[in-house]
Amino acid sequence: MAIPAASMGPSALGQSGPGSMAPWCSVTSGPTRYVLGMQELFRGHSKTREFPAHSAKVHSVAWSCDGRRLASGSFDKTASVFLLEKDRLVKENNYRGHGDSVDQLCWHPSNPDLFVTASGDKTIRIWDVRTTKCIATVNTKGENINICWSPDGQTIAVGNKDDVVTFIDAKTHRSKAEEQFKFEVNEISWNNDNNMFFLTNGNGCINIL
Repeated sequence: MAIPAASMGPSALGQSGPGSMAPWCSVTSGPTRYVLGMQELFRGHSKTREFPAHSAKVHSVAWSCDGRRLASGSFDKTASVFLLEKDRLVKENNYRGHGDSVDQLCWHPSNPDLFVTASGDKTIRIWDVRTTKCIATVNTKGENINICWSPDGQTIAVGNKDDVVTFIDAKTHRSKAEEQFKFEVNEISWNNDNNMFFLTNGNGCINIL
């Protein structure tokens, strides 16, 4: 896919000006039928189970592409990986190496053995569950808070607290491009066709690149 160019203005990002509402903004007045149905389901199944994962608050969880493993990232600077066995989570390994909180993580879109973590220590790390080791550390310019892997597996996008999104080559582990946004970037994601990139912002909008 083409990497977004730094020259993109507000109109290209789905905004007509500072503080304006883009066409993709929407406001809901109450819970949807789906949410109401889920609430009813939870009320009817009052039994819950807790599985120890970390020594501090958990910031992020994500399933591997084959649905066998659940990874979690924590304020305790570690990531954990669990195996799903029937209705139980069994901890497989704990991953250490970051010098600050692991704020978000995600799995490779088609390889169930690889996942990547974003940390406040200004790095991202790629891990291989087969060796339980970090196979790559990439330095970034800021404290990272969100991350996603492109559907084709070729690019990792990471966003930091300064609202900079960096696009990293997943093979060479080098930066392809970076984009500084003039608004608060809260979450990032590609579409499944790998030809559009989405950001949520602090103005209540979704921006499409």
